[in-house]
Amino acid sequence: MEENYYAEKLHSGKLYQVYQTEIPRVRQYLEAEIDFVRKGLRGRERVLEVGAGYGRILKELASHARALVGVDISEESVGFGREWSKEIPNLRLHVMDANVLDFKEEFDRVLCLQNGLSAIKGDPFDLVRRCLRSLTVGGKAYFSTYSPRFWEWRVAWFREQAGKGLLGEIDEERTKDGVIVCKDGFRAVTFDGGDLERFGERTGYGYRVEEVDESSLFLIVEK
Repeated sequence: MEENYYAEKLHSGKLYQVYQTEIPRVRQYLEAEIDFVRKGLRGRERVLEVGAGYGRILKELASHARALVGVDISEESVGFGREWSKEIPNLRLHVMDANVLDFKEEFDRVLCLQNGLSAIKGDPFDLVRRCLRSLTVGGKAYFSTYSPRFWEWRVAWFREQAGKGLLGEIDEERTKDGVIVCKDGFRAVTFDGGDLERFGERTGYGYRVEEVDESSLFLIVEK
């Protein structure tokens, strides 16, 4: 993937349009990820999302948590999100590089969803480790990637984005084996269940890997 693609190209209004998909199966996937996390909240939690974009997921969780903080590398996405969610009093968005997470407070839930382990530049396990440093003892961290069973719909969604001019044209010959390649340099990879198992084992904490909706694979780590 091109360096800082989300900061330089796919941000704010464009990122918002990505999620205005007309593909019902993709809308189901997006809601299923949120619902899976929401079911684990009791209304008292402090939630941090890494790679939050404009706060799409956190806004959906706002009535189920005490406080929510989102960080994203794109100033444009954060600015857009602050305006878009200004009526949500318990939600804050900050411009921050996930590679230098810096919080004095700890959180009961840390989220890195929507294939964030791949989308955020850098070593994915280092990102897992940084997220866990922001997690309170007894808290849970959620990391999601795409299920292999969702490949057909994932490609369809990226074609839709390319058709709207949000991404470059899909390189159909090179798009295969879980990797989507666009002719403008965008490259989206993903992880499989074995990768998530290895990440979980390396944390030294209790963890599980679970498939949700035949569209997402989740790694859930409890500190």
